[in-house]
Amino acid sequence: MNPTPQSQDVLARIAEVIESRKPAAGGDPDKSYVAKLFAKGTDAILKKIGEEATETVMAAKDGDAQKLVYEVADLWFHSIIALAQFGLTPQQVIAELARREGLSGLEEFARRTPAAPAAPTVPTAPEDPR
Repeated sequence: MNPTPQSQDVLARIAEVIESRKPAAGGDPDKSYVAKLFAKGTDAILKKIGEEATETVMAAKDGDAQKLVYEVADLWFHSIIALAQFGLTPQQVIAELARREGLSGLEEFARRTPAAPAAPTVPTAPEDPR
């Protein structure tokens, strides 16, 4: 299942607006929520993502489908702000998802996880002769 051009366009437009809110692009923290987040810095952006992730989990646990959609939209939006903070775009995330498409989740995880080192062998104490 490939993202539709429409979904990519929406993400690209949102990313463009977010980019325009950066201080370097003239974003005014007194007039824009996103500009205010950028002005507060990375920690504030990441804290907001944590809050939105928690709200997403709570909506899912409540079983409220509409609230879940709403909270995921908030999470995605704030994630796009974080991407912009690091000079990244939603299109890069879409490309990564496309790369993973068709891979077994276990196979993909194994590819990015270094093999765990073997546990050291611990000598056992001699049995107590008593």
